[in-house]
Order: sequence, then structure tokens, then C-alpha cells
Amino acid sequence: MENKKTNSILSNNKKIKQKSLNLNSEGNKIITYASMTPINEVLKYLNTNLIGLDSENVSKSKEKYGINKVSKEKKKTLIKMLAEAFINPFTCILFFLAIVSAFTDMIFPLLSLFSSTPDDFDALTVIIILTMVIISGTLRFIQENRSGNAAEKLLSMITTTCTVTRKGENRIEIPLDELVVGDIVHLSAGDMIPADIRIIESKDLFITQSSITGESEPVEKVSKLNDVKTSITDYTNIAYMGSNVISGTAKAVVVCVGDNTLFGNMTKAIAKEAVETSFTKGVNEVSWVLIRFMGVMVPIVFFINGLTKGNWLSAFLFGISIGVGLTPEMLPMIVTTCLAKGAVFMSKKKTIVKNLNSIQNFGAIDILCTDKTGTITQDKVALEYHLNINGEDDARVLRHAYLNSYFQTGYKNLMDLAIIKKTEEEEEENKTLLDLSENYKKIDEIPFDFTRKRLTTVVEDKKGKTQMVTKGAVEEMLSICSYVESDGEVLEKTKELEKSILKTVEELNEKGFRVLALAQKSNPSPVGEFDEKDECNMVLMGYLAFLDPPKETTSKAIKALKEYGVSTKILTGDNEKVTRTVCRQVGLEVKNMLLGSDIDKMDDETLENVSEKTEVFAKLTPKQKSRIVSILRKSNHVVGFMGDGINDAQAMKSADIGISVDTAVDVAKESADIILLEKDLMVLEKGIIEGRKTYANMIKYIKMTASSNFGNMFSVLAASALLPFLPMMSIQLLLLNLIYDLSCSAIPWDNVDKEFLKIPRKWDASSVGKFMLWIGPTSSIFDFTTYIFMYFIFCPLFVSNGILYNDLPNYFHGAELIKIQASYIAMFQAGWFVESMWSQIFVIHMIRTPKIPFIQSRASTSLTAITTLGIGILTIIPFTKLGEILGFIALPASYFSYLIPCILLYMILATSIKKAYVRHYGELL
Repeated sequence: MENKKTNSILSNNKKIKQKSLNLNSEGNKIITYASMTPINEVLKYLNTNLIGLDSENVSKSKEKYGINKVSKEKKKTLIKMLAEAFINPFTCILFFLAIVSAFTDMIFPLLSLFSSTPDDFDALTVIIILTMVIISGTLRFIQENRSGNAAEKLLSMITTTCTVTRKGENRIEIPLDELVVGDIVHLSAGDMIPADIRIIESKDLFITQSSITGESEPVEKVSKLNDVKTSITDYTNIAYMGSNVISGTAKAVVVCVGDNTLFGNMTKAIAKEAVETSFTKGVNEVSWVLIRFMGVMVPIVFFINGLTKGNWLSAFLFGISIGVGLTPEMLPMIVTTCLAKGAVFMSKKKTIVKNLNSIQNFGAIDILCTDKTGTITQDKVALEYHLNINGEDDARVLRHAYLNSYFQTGYKNLMDLAIIKKTEEEEEENKTLLDLSENYKKIDEIPFDFTRKRLTTVVEDKKGKTQMVTKGAVEEMLSICSYVESDGEVLEKTKELEKSILKTVEELNEKGFRVLALAQKSNPSPVGEFDEKDECNMVLMGYLAFLDPPKETTSKAIKALKEYGVSTKILTGDNEKVTRTVCRQVGLEVKNMLLGSDIDKMDDETLENVSEKTEVFAKLTPKQKSRIVSILRKSNHVVGFMGDGINDAQAMKSADIGISVDTAVDVAKESADIILLEKDLMVLEKGIIEGRKTYANMIKYIKMTASSNFGNMFSVLAASALLPFLPMMSIQLLLLNLIYDLSCSAIPWDNVDKEFLKIPRKWDASSVGKFMLWIGPTSSIFDFTTYIFMYFIFCPLFVSNGILYNDLPNYFHGAELIKIQASYIAMFQAGWFVESMWSQIFVIHMIRTPKIPFIQSRASTSLTAITTLGIGILTIIPFTKLGEILGFIALPASYFSYLIPCILLYMILATSIKKAYVRHYGELL
């Protein structure tokens, strides 16, 4: 019934029908009703009164509206955190291969099943796969387990008790979660608002809600009825849970508690699972591309080998080794190492990386959305100008402003502090500002109130001259001034002068400045008789213009981001005038601006079109910020969001990467993926560069390994069909892949071409498949030439006196035949083993850059050293005892007279194919 009553009241109110406020929750409806309805009706509707609720009504309120607790985000269990660290499509296939290998290479031999014997026992495959998965998963688990619980942190900000009036008890302290709708609450300076409340009465009540709304200035809250507002946070008689009382006192009634509060809605949004980011989608898509290739290749190899060789168990084992061979076993390890290296680099730049994946997302962003207050600005009021009536800087105006702000004994707001700081900064250059606090003494004061909107102090200098100095809102100050001071003369205020003054103030307001007027009067009433009646016939001296200044590095950071292909969009809860001024100061051209009230009228399709062309969004609610971020991501952008308040946390969750700054509230820091600990925003540029390096080195490994392995498997497939023996045994193939993968372990530290870093990079899984199909068969060409060379020329020449393998039974018999056949196969496999390693290693250097390797672009020292070492080790293996165990025999020195020209020709062909690929697709990586 009560809900119907509220809805009826809302629908019958003509103004509410016309408003654009999006009533998307029960809490919003009640707040809107309470703000526009006389307090006695609100109390009646909430079934309460000024003497407070009795115990029976407290219970009824709890049952009807719930308790004052905000829903917590469910904490992830240890099992879930481990699963997220270790399980993804790629590691799943690795686990599957490890299980199959465990059966075929370990369990079957131990149990002597399927013609296996204990001598066939081999745990190398399982060890390699599990080691890589365990190391990468453990690194990820440790790094990401450090991040806290955002909703829990949010709740810890709220005070645990509040002061209420209950029936029979005037002012009592109760636990916060015992507060109910209808309770009468008492507030004073320093209190945190315990729920969404409707002001009943107030005195000098100023509340800061910048972390909720983004407003840079404290706002006054009064009991006066409100008209319809375009945003729920604009109601001046409503205070919201989580904001703070700066000054004054108030009595209020609770209208919303717990999840129905604005704060509760924001917390629920933060508690949701983060969106699937560009990085996560990219890695998963690449994994599925590789899995699909395996799904095609493994069955083909299995059936071809089974049909041609007749040994289906051997064919199955070889098919499994092909699957492992196609799999870049070190992908999880390489990816995690690349990300961890980026995190370590950023930590040296005083930047905390909470989510490893965010490093690559940092480099991928092409749009950075940022809050204004406290993010690109310093979140403090600065006195920008102290002007006389003619609009000129005047130290005399500053001196009198200091006397007013310094000697007043009430709450010194941010503007008072800004005046004092400015005076102290300029006193060395202007001696008239020196020692003002010592040369004057306070005689009296008339405190600030919200009716007069001004504050007066009376001071006396050492000569006994008394002055009354008043500052306040411009229109209220003009009403008490009969004169103006211009060029050292006191002139009578005329209508023309007043128009000129208001025009100057309007121009400052249009530029985003908050303006106060300053006036003085000499030798006022006798000491002890000052009151408001003395605030008359004053002389207007000038204006004080205040602004929240941008951080020193903001302008340079925005310019640097633009050079790296990242556009900046401002999403703020502050008003459009202040926002426009700050944008102008940081060099951000404001071609288009959208307000929150405009956005509420747009559907997603319209907003998607408009947001592409809009640089600045002002007067936004947290939900609107999140909606814009989601719309931009839907338009195929990779979006970062940088913020510092509770009102930014939801947008951070909706972005590919959430970035918080040094001055942010704890909730914003907990919701962020990356936290900048210093005010220097140029670290954004460094983060983007490091993110792009991370992506470059990850995609290098994926493309070069996938294409190289695909080429090898393509070669093996052809050899399986054409050769009378396997071109390489499973153990040899695994060793080849292991040493190749170890050679790739330095890729995270590789150099990246400067040109590559200039453009945002996104994952494109289809490019991996295309790359494999283009580059993979290139190496197969030389594998085939090696097959031909080894089978028809080299092995017959050095093993069988010119006789081909297929003809050996015609010339040899018994043990001699077996020995010669074994030597033939061993030399063939050794030759392809070495050639395959050389081609795989050199392809690293070919594919890591679109330029000519070794000449136009050089790999890092570490990568060059480790790949050279890899070639050396595998080349030596056939000449060692290990080579003999693996089934190789030593290669004659003349083999290298074939190998070196073969590799040179391969590099030339690979370079040509690479250039053709770049011409066709526009990029290599």
C-alpha cells in the first residue's frame, strides 16, 4: 500500500512528470518525494514524528524497509581464486595433454599395457607441461591475491554509531546498523552521514560529497523544499550516506537505509564481477584458435600414421606428441612473465599494479576516460585572482581578504585557507603583506550565515585605526555597498558601475571561477556594538576568484597520450563551467559537451553515436559514468577509466582498466587495477609504453611459436605419409620444443620497435591463424628439402653406401640390416633435429620485427645470447652421449655445408613472405 501511495504522489505531481530524472530504484522515488514534500507530510508518510520512534515502530520499520547494512561483495573462496589463476581454455588443454601423457608414457609402461614395457617409462612430457602451468599460475595467484575487497573497504569508511532521538530518549548513540527509516538523526561537524536523510532543520550545514558526486566544493544543505532536479544528487534538503559534515549542525529524518541508499546502490555496482577485459577476451580467443588447429591436426596425424605404419598405439602416442608439439607450452609462463616484468617496471615508477592483466590493457587503451576533481586537478581550492574593480591584480585586495579570513574564528573553509596560503606565498615579493597577523588585532566579528551569505571581521592596526572587512557572495555584497573603490578613489556606486561589476563577475563565472566580493569600511561603530546593521554603506574593493587547479603534469600527460593514439574524455560530476575552464587550462579542446540530464534522454544507440564525438561529459551520476564507459567499449574501443572517488568506482569496474590516483579515497583505490602513487601523471605515458611492450612480446611469442610449431607439424604430417619411418621420435620432438621454449624465455625482455609503440594494440585471434598459415609452411619448404637431402643424398652417402632406405632389405639381412636401418634413421633424425632447431631459432629474430633483423632492428642482448646458446646446445646434442640415448648418431662435418646455405635461403624467403604479409594485412604483430 505504501509503495502505491508513493507512486501515486509522484505521478500526480506535474513537475515530476516533466522531469528527466531516471527513477530506477525505490530509494530514488522516496528521496524525490521527500525532497519536494513538506516535512510534516514526510514524517507522516514514514510513520514517525519529531519525538522519535518507539520500539514497536522501530521493529516495523526494520521489517518494512530493512536494516541499515549495505550488501557485501561475496568474498572469493580460496578454491575460486586458485581456479581463476590456473584455469583458462589454454591451460585446460595443457592439463588434458598432461593427463593423456601420464597414461601413455608413465602408467601404461609401468603396468606393461598395450605392448609397453617399463623401459618405455618417460615422465618428461608431463613434467614440462605441469611445471609451466604451475609456475605461471602461482605467480598470477600471488600477485592478484594482494588486492582487497572493494565493497568491504567501502563499508569500513562508515562510522559505527550515530546520534538519534527515540521516544523517551532525546539524544542517544546507537550502532549504525540499528538505524531505521523514520529515525530522527542529529548531525554536527565531523560526522559522516549514516543514511540518506531529509533535513528537518539546519544551521550553517556544509557537507562535502565530492567523493560521491565529483563536486569540488562543499555544498550547503537546508530544510527548504526543492523543486524538480535533473539529478538526484542536486536536492539541497537531502544528505547522502557516505558524505561528511564539514561545518554546522542539523536535525534530519532517515528516508532510506542500506541497499536502498545512493551509497548502497553504488556499493552493489562495485560488488559485481568485473567485465571481461580486452586482455582476457584476447587470450581466450587465441587459445581457442590454437585448440582448433590441434583439433584438426592431431586426428589427421593419428589416422595417417595408423594407416601407413599399421601400429595404432604408436600412431596414438605420436598424435599426442603432435598435440604437445603444436602447443606453445610456455605460453602461460611467457604471458605471466611479460605481465610481471611490466608490473615490476611500473612499481619503480611508484605505481601499484593490482591486476597483472591490466598491464597489457594499459597499452591497449585507445580512450582514457577520467574524472576531473582530484584526478586531473589537485582537489583543493586555489585563489587564482585577487582583482580590483577594474579587473587588475591588486595586493590591497589580497591584504584585506587575509585580514578577514585569518582573524575569523569560525570554520575556516577551503577558500579561507586558499587566501591565507596565497598571501604567505606573495609576502616576500610584496612587503605590504608581511606580518599582517602581528600588525593587526581582531576587535570583533559577525559570523557567516546562510541568510546573509557573508562574513565580517573588525580589525585594528597599531595606530588605532579600525576597519570592518567583509567578504561574501557577490549579489549579497552589492546590496550592502554604497561605494566602490577605483584607481585610489572612492566613488558612489551607480547602476552603470553595478552592471559593469556583474558583467566582470559573470565572465569569471563563465570561465569556471567561483567569485567572492570584498568590501571594507573604516572606523565603524564603537567596539562591542558591532552587529549586522553595521554591514551597510560599505566600499566595494574587488573580487576573489577561486578554482581547483589542474595537476602540473596534466597538460603534458594529455598531450603525450594523444601522441600515442589515446584520446582523453572527461567524465565528471562537477558543473559544466568549472569543467570547461579546467579543460582549457590543460589544453583539452572542448568541441562538444554533454550533461547528465542530456544523457538520460538518450537510448544506447544515440549515446553511442554522440559519445564518439564528445570530449567532455559533466554533471554525471556514477551510473551515467559507467554507462558511457560501457557504450564506448561496445563501440569496439579499449577503455581506461581514471578516478579518485566513490562515484568513480562503478565506472572503473566497467572499464578494461581502472586507474586510481594518489589522492583517491580507499574505495576507488580498491576498485582500481592500477594505482598511481605520485602526482606525476606522465606515468600514464610510461604505463602505456610498457603495456604495449608487454603486448608486443606476448604476441611475438604466440605468433612465432605457433607458426614455427605449425610448420614443424605440417612437415611431420607430410613425412608421416611419405617416409617409411618417423622423421623424429616423440622424445626428440619434446626435447626440441623444450629447448626452443627455453630459448624464448628471454622474449619478455626483448626490444620493441618504436614505431610499434605509437599505436594502440588489441588482440586479434584471427591474425594468429593467418600468421600460422602464411609463415608456418615457409619453414616446411626447407624441412622438405632437408628430408630430400637427408633421405636421398646424405644418409645413403654416409650410412648405406649409396643405397636408399627402402632398398636396404635387398642388400642386407638380419642383424646387419637392423643396424644399418637404425643408423639411417638416427642420422636422418639428427639432421632434421638440428635443421629444425636452427630454423626455429632464426625465425624468432625474423618475426620479432617487420624490419630487416640484425640490421634495422636488433633483439635484446639477453634474447640474442639465449637463442645462440639454444642453437649451440641442440647442435652439440647429436655428438654426445645424450644424443646416443635419444637415438641420434654424430653428423659428419660436411652436413653444415648444406645447413648454412639452407638457413640463409630460409631467412631470405621468410623475410620476403613477412614483407608480403605486412603489405597484405598492414602489420606483422
